[in-house]
Amino acid sequence: MPRPVFGRGELALDPAKSVFINCPFDPEYALLLDAIVFANVCCGFMPRSALESGAVSEPRVVRIAQALAGSKYSIHDLSRFTGEGAENIARFNMPLELGMAMARKFMDPGSEHDWLVLVPRGHTYARFVSDLAGYDPVPYNGSVPGVVFAVMPWLATRPDSVPSVTPQQVLEALPQFQRRREALNDHWGGLPPWADLVMLALEIARQLS
Repeated sequence: MPRPVFGRGELALDPAKSVFINCPFDPEYALLLDAIVFANVCCGFMPRSALESGAVSEPRVVRIAQALAGSKYSIHDLSRFTGEGAENIARFNMPLELGMAMARKFMDPGSEHDWLVLVPRGHTYARFVSDLAGYDPVPYNGSVPGVVFAVMPWLATRPDSVPSVTPQQVLEALPQFQRRREALNDHWGGLPPWADLVMLALEIARQLS
């Protein structure tokens, strides 16, 4: 499994091995994010995020665009794109970032960018993002096992993957990653550097391979 060069608070990554993760960043989604990060690392990829730079002097959309530009692949979870709260407001960030990823491929003839779209089980996504008609979004049930079994077949079949483990092996090792991630959160007041999170995933993934 390739070992990238890490600096405190930043990652020096090969774009061909990088996967941008577009998903909610809230406590309710934290376990799913852990699963996606860990699955990526176990397949030989390096997860990227708007959170990786830690820069607050740049707008988040700039950080997203930079991370997408440096990633050959991206994963977009639209399963939470539903009305929430008393005002029934939906989250538009995830569809927006998916549109940015699609624009890379269609507006740049030389781009090899490839993406995976996760949607809630059923066909509700077709009502709010009908332009995905003709593609094959992957439905899942919103659970940790569900998201691992949704993303790993796609990751393992990318040309740049190093598929050395199965989804079941990842699920068996995931609790160790989550326990140590909790300790990392405690050390950093809940906001650990992205590089530290990925390094932790790498350390545990190597035990599997």
